[in-house]
Amino acid sequence: MATTQSQAVADRLTALTGHRVRLAGVTTLGDVSRAHLTQLGGTGVFVNELRSRLIGGEIDFAVHSLKDLPTRQDEQVVIAAIPPRDDPRDALVGTAKFSDLAPGARVGTGSPRRVAQLRMLRPDLEYVAIRGNADTRIGKVTSGELDAVVLAAAGLGRIGREAEISQVFEIDEMLPAPGQGALAVECRADRHDLIELLGVLDDPETRAAVTAERSVLAALEAGCAAPVGAFASGDGHILSLTAAVVAVDGLRSVRTSTSGPTPAAMDLGRELAAAMIAEGAGTLMGEQAH
Repeated sequence: MATTQSQAVADRLTALTGHRVRLAGVTTLGDVSRAHLTQLGGTGVFVNELRSRLIGGEIDFAVHSLKDLPTRQDEQVVIAAIPPRDDPRDALVGTAKFSDLAPGARVGTGSPRRVAQLRMLRPDLEYVAIRGNADTRIGKVTSGELDAVVLAAAGLGRIGREAEISQVFEIDEMLPAPGQGALAVECRADRHDLIELLGVLDDPETRAAVTAERSVLAALEAGCAAPVGAFASGDGHILSLTAAVVAVDGLRSVRTSTSGPTPAAMDLGRELAAAMIAEGAGTLMGEQAH
């Protein structure tokens, strides 16, 4: 998937600027380990090796799934572009739609955020922690080991496996991870030539939306392994933002919405996070940490 999305960005850059791009594959700990995401350290596990190569000058720019990026920006690198977002929603690949799965059916996902929200919808199912790429996860359904798996709809689309989706969860059913469906193109902060070149890929509306979502995450001091969902959308002038923190047992949650001017996206996220903390969101995340 990483290769596919990187190639798509490279092709778009070539089409817009005429610059040829050569891909350089980098394997990260997050790619090869089968440990649970929380055991690996959560945020940054998929990006640290790429950033190391970037800072060292071995590569000119890196393409990340934005939801994998730490919210605290490394001063040595900059997000030069956030291309138009793909489908931000979560998708089920399984033997039936979610509501039609038999009680006790086994559903696989490596995301505490997904498990928490799925338990709110169907506490009668068994949720199994899994790791591996999309092909490996889907294979567990094909083999009968699991009845279903939950993956990002955008990722399935990028690898051409959207036909295997049995259901897409609507935003009001399951809030996606902050930044889900979006890509981030990073380069060194001192490469002003690259910042200008890569800027042609940037989509201002997507950048505003994910800035608000990630601002919630940063203000909550949560990583990508925390049970935090957030989604923002707008018309270029007004941004609407919804976020939730859900207890891992699915029994309690704090869900809040707000809206405001698009240029104030970061402040919007911070203010929403403060309101969530006032309603007890920090307690729910503390339980996840333990």
